[in-house]
Amino acid sequence: MSSTTLENPTAERSSGSQPERKKRKSPLPWFLLAPTLIVLGVLTGYPLIRLIIMSFQEYERAQLMGVPAEWVGFQNYTDILTDPDFWTVLTRSFVFMIFCVFFTMLLGILIALLMLRLNKGFKLLTSIGLLLAWAMPQLATMIVFGWIFDTEYGVVNHVLTSITGNDWMGHSWLINPLSFFFVAGIAIIWQAVPFIAFTMYAGLSQVPGEVLEAAQLDGTSPFQRFRLIMVPFVRSILTVLIILSIIWDLRVFTQIFALQGVGGISEQTNTIGTYIYQVGMAQGHYGPASAIAVILVIIMMAISYYYVRQTLKEEEL
Repeated sequence: MSSTTLENPTAERSSGSQPERKKRKSPLPWFLLAPTLIVLGVLTGYPLIRLIIMSFQEYERAQLMGVPAEWVGFQNYTDILTDPDFWTVLTRSFVFMIFCVFFTMLLGILIALLMLRLNKGFKLLTSIGLLLAWAMPQLATMIVFGWIFDTEYGVVNHVLTSITGNDWMGHSWLINPLSFFFVAGIAIIWQAVPFIAFTMYAGLSQVPGEVLEAAQLDGTSPFQRFRLIMVPFVRSILTVLIILSIIWDLRVFTQIFALQGVGGISEQTNTIGTYIYQVGMAQGHYGPASAIAVILVIIMMAISYYYVRQTLKEEEL
């Protein structure tokens, strides 16, 4: 007796050989992000596009009255990149930025380490003092520092006269470019330290105490415990803080502009922010000023590239 075997079309399919269907990504996150992206596009994207367009135009004060701007291609960039004044200002800005970032990070980390050892009362007082410095408007800060270093009635000149016995009254701290940036650096660092201190304190407080105690029992010094244990725990935080500080201090404007109004010589104390203002608003050359601003944006993007790359690598792990 012969039997016919009915072939089942599904018999050849094995559960293990079926490719798994890719999960469809939900569009909900994009719907939630849409309002924010639209606001960013309007408030940030449009000005940036307009800035790039102006950098390729001969845009002067006449264009503000409705006169069409002439396209000049890369002429503005050529003029700026071949201008010795631009490179002098850019170099000065980088040197000043390195000075501010170094001492801001140093003092911020030291204060954060100090806060780890303070009791509750002193920690509260320290936090209030940091918050007051952080909350003070930049312009108000520079008015105060301008008064402290005032030529005739400044506190610093009065104290130096009392301590040294020499007559410091009448000494101008803002005429000399070196002392000008010393005063500006103190003001900028004073306001930037609280953010670094609070952020580093939040990160360092998460370091396991058992690990630190074990390292102390092994005979390591405080510096070794900080370098070998604490720093690896907060390396990502340090990276973010350094990059943010570089960006903030490289494009600083208010502090320098305010001190120039008090007594500084703008040609000798311009940083990249005030230089853009001088070329654009004071001289009326908006095309070259836009080109400088675009170059500054490119520099900022290059500085941020390392942080973005590291962040993407950490997300892939």
